[in-house]
Amino acid sequence: MPQEARTVLSSERIDFQAVEEYKLGRLRDAAARFFAEAPQKRKEEFWQFCDGTFWLHDFALFIALKEEFKGVSWKDWPDALANREPAALSFWSEKLGTAIGEQKYQQWQFARQWKKLKSYANVLGISVVGDLPIFVAYDSADVWANPHLFHLDEKGVPIVVAGVPPDYFSKTGQLWGNPLYNWEKMAHEGYGWWIARLRNDLCLYDMVRIDHFRGFEAFWEVPMWEKTAVNGRWVKGPGEGLFHALRNALGNLPIIAEDLGIITPEVEALREQFGFPGMKILQFAFGSGPENPYLPHNHVRSCVVYTGTHDNDTTAGWFESLKAKEQKNVLAYFDRDGGDIVWQMVKCALASVADYAIIPMQDLLELPSSGRMNVPGVAGGNWSWRCPADAFSGRLAAKLARATELYGRLPD
Repeated sequence: MPQEARTVLSSERIDFQAVEEYKLGRLRDAAARFFAEAPQKRKEEFWQFCDGTFWLHDFALFIALKEEFKGVSWKDWPDALANREPAALSFWSEKLGTAIGEQKYQQWQFARQWKKLKSYANVLGISVVGDLPIFVAYDSADVWANPHLFHLDEKGVPIVVAGVPPDYFSKTGQLWGNPLYNWEKMAHEGYGWWIARLRNDLCLYDMVRIDHFRGFEAFWEVPMWEKTAVNGRWVKGPGEGLFHALRNALGNLPIIAEDLGIITPEVEALREQFGFPGMKILQFAFGSGPENPYLPHNHVRSCVVYTGTHDNDTTAGWFESLKAKEQKNVLAYFDRDGGDIVWQMVKCALASVADYAIIPMQDLLELPSSGRMNVPGVAGGNWSWRCPADAFSGRLAAKLARATELYGRLPD
């Protein structure tokens, strides 16, 4: 491996910009060699992938145009392109043919390698859980190619955007800024966009966690000009109509419903109607009495228990941040005076009646707050934690295996 790659990859934190700069140049070189030298059979495999991937050309053209116009938003492209006039699409598809081919080649290589990895995991009895955000970015191929499915004005600018009201994570809520769906038009089209999206994801994963599930029952709508999410309102979502359409088209829906935050009986009823397991977070369980739904003795089978999610502090960091009285309440639940609190939480999750238990790697390694993955509402510095190369020790494997066996979570 070249020295510059070793430098990039040696940090405990990932420098994504440096990794991108290193890899993209080599991927472009690989694409050029492929188109110039690959045997015909190999190229036919590539073209079959292109023909069978519904989103690929719009995406590849979008990325090529972003590079051509120096990264500006699609709404600031020439009007003919922003409005997707057929003649403009045809002209630019031909003009940027090389760049479009590079993008398609990269996606093909990812798809091939991911398929091999997932197949290997499945043979070993390991299922892959993916994450499906409810919303998409405004400056994306999704919105550019389907503007009629979003609430945009005549200039293509969002009228209202997504967020959540003030909650545990933020006093002013979270103003995500994603354009909101025009659910009436989506329903009129039989929810075809969502069916295609989920079908694609279920080819990548064995199970999909849908982020912000409550937004399908009702979502927080914020006017575009607002600076925070405080002055929003709840608006009814598509509800059962969407999930009936998805189930009719795709059959069984292996979905985890992220049902955290402000949850109403209507949201719970929607989740239960379709049998989607919800989420129970142990870090949310203590401090509000024995009826707290996140406490293990209140769990139900149709749920997924986590010590914490990517949005939480590590369990060690969380416990350290608690006041003395709060720590005492946590320790009392385990009938302990202190010490080894992280693994007490891990074992508590595994002992739950929940059908699924998910433990972040940071908790298995008992890492402090420095290992935290994400801080909601903070734009920079997230998702850069990198698991140490020597983390997967035999001692840790044996410890986890014992707990997994003890609480009946070994595979059948």
